Amino acid sequence: MQLILHAGAHYTEEDRLLKSLLTDKALLAIHGTFVPEHSVYRGLFRDTLNAMHKTSASDSARDVLLDAILEDAQAERVILSDANFFRTPATAMIDGMLYPSAPVRMMRMAQLFPDDELKIFLAIRNPATLLPILHQVSADNSDTHFWGDKDPLDVRWSDTLTLLRDSAPEIDITVWCNEDAPLIWGNILREMTVLPPTVPLAGEFDLLETIMKPEGMARFKSYLAAHPQITGIQQQRVIAAFLDKFAIEDALEEELDMPDWTDELVEQMTEIYDADVAQIQQIPGIRMLLP
Repeated sequence: MQLILHAGAHYTEEDRLLKSLLTDKALLAIHGTFVPEHSVYRGLFRDTLNAMHKTSASDSARDVLLDAILEDAQAERVILSDANFFRTPATAMIDGMLYPSAPVRMMRMAQLFPDDELKIFLAIRNPATLLPILHQVSADNSDTHFWGDKDPLDVRWSDTLTLLRDSAPEIDITVWCNEDAPLIWGNILREMTVLPPTVPLAGEFDLLETIMKPEGMARFKSYLAAHPQITGIQQQRVIAAFLDKFAIEDALEEELDMPDWTDELVEQMTEIYDADVAQIQQIPGIRMLLP
């Protein structure tokens, strides 16, 4: 069994990916992929992973979980989506580290499914826009707890991903930038479902519809219908061109609410994030989806 674990991150697409997959649930089932409703499994995995903090899972835990998830369905692949796989937003940043619990949580997941193929899919986000939100919802946003001995310029996704790979090297990891998601949404769905480009997906442009004016979406779909031969890369260029003209401005703007942060600091953090994305591409066992 192949288990696809979509682990967020928090405050990226907010379950839109799962909704897109569920739109095509019947089609995916024909191709061997089962997409359960999140209410079926999120509580089960939360309780199981938390319990493994104290004791090892029973030998039957794997079968019990899958029986509850599959509900008699036959599948080669199951897609599970939960931004809390790495724990909650309240604990997403501790001592200047993003998702410090992710390595041990995924190590436990590998212990739960020792003979299955696990794959993590993860959207990352510019810390300049993510950290103000995490600071607001943190269980303890004191400087000592939240930042430790680090400052905003020290936060790296690559640190978390390197530790994650070291702790659970048997799990392949696919990563993309949330900022790129509207351009590569269809590619993300196809990578998760192993569907070829020739199979149309109803949810392929779900995210794009949230940031593009209706007039632009209508023209975009008409353009695609008139040019069915364009490749994935060409389609991304077309999406970018339509967004330049028809983007919903409010949907693309992000307000930052962090005391004492300057525009210069945000710009520095963004430059560091861009460099970190390049660093992530060099980590063995991690695949980066790019426009």
